[in-house]
Amino acid sequence: MSSVGVLILFAIVGAVICAKCRVPAGAVMFSLVALVLFIATPAGQGLLEAVSSFLSTVDDPTTPALTHQAPAGSEAAS
Repeated sequence: MSSVGVLILFAIVGAVICAKCRVPAGAVMFSLVALVLFIATPAGQGLLEAVSSFLSTVDDPTTPALTHQAPAGSEAAS
């Protein structure tokens, strides 16, 4: 599993090289490979839960504003 860190490093370096050479598709592909490799590591396992929790927290207060409903528990005048 130690070689995964080297692969992540090479993917990040590849993304930087592609970005410097103004090749956006290559930079995006290298970045996606690095992200997938990171999520496959034990350190990256919590990333999906953290993103899910963050999006859930943001979704709760924004849903009433997007659907034009009063928030639960508020005394909005009709």
